[in-house]
Amino acid sequence: MNEKIHHGRNIKRFREMMGIKQEVLAFELGEDWSQKKISLLEQKEEIEDEILNQVAEILKVPAEAIKNFNEEKVVNIISNSFTSHDNATGLIYNHNPTFNPIDKLIESLEDNKKLYERLLESEKEKVELLKKMLDK
Repeated sequence: MNEKIHHGRNIKRFREMMGIKQEVLAFELGEDWSQKKISLLEQKEEIEDEILNQVAEILKVPAEAIKNFNEEKVVNIISNSFTSHDNATGLIYNHNPTFNPIDKLIESLEDNKKLYERLLESEKEKVELLKKMLDK
């Protein structure tokens, strides 16, 4: 089962995920390019390596990602990961946290307060020692 990956569609997906408009991609590719030419490029099933590599560099993704990305497989992986009831997926999704986040925040603030009080006490001790040294 050798499925053909649509390079143009993948470029469009990655470009949209990055929030880059066709005009911007055209500008980055050079003066020979226009929004219309990018639109046509995104319709091509197979794209020459040289152009694919330039686009991949601009989109900051590996050219192999554009060549091999298969949305159907990704959807299957995600779907299977979240419907699986075993630990084989390695994903742990905790629906019911065992702690109250606000309690953790208050606890953290209390710890900070205690640390600050100890630091202040230490500084007071230092000042007292320095005063004694100066008095001698």
